[in-house]
Amino acid sequence: MFTVYVVVTVLAAAANVFSAVCDFVRYKQVSIAMAKAGVPESWMTMLGILKAAGALGLLVGIGVPLIGTAAAIGLIVFFVAAIITHLRARDYSFGLAVVFLLLAVAALVLGLYAR
Repeated sequence: MFTVYVVVTVLAAAANVFSAVCDFVRYKQVSIAMAKAGVPESWMTMLGILKAAGALGLLVGIGVPLIGTAAAIGLIVFFVAAIITHLRARDYSFGLAVVFLLLAVAALVLGLYAR
């Protein structure tokens, strides 16, 4: 079970690092999606920092479970808020946010049961 937890956690962390980098470099498709959701481009750096911090917390959490739990919960809250933001703007292009949310939930659940 611990091996599955590590694999899912590393995958979730990698996905969030990728997403953070897309925010940092203002990747065109991400900028378009955020504009559709009504998110100012000036927020992209901070959103990227939050995703990168969550990814780092997930990885540190492999050795320090409390940090991993906190990071997973933080990412869950982040992506629930992202989905709500898209829904409020009547923008239904939030499929990747759902994937990231599910990865964070899986990391949390597996982390709680792997030890």
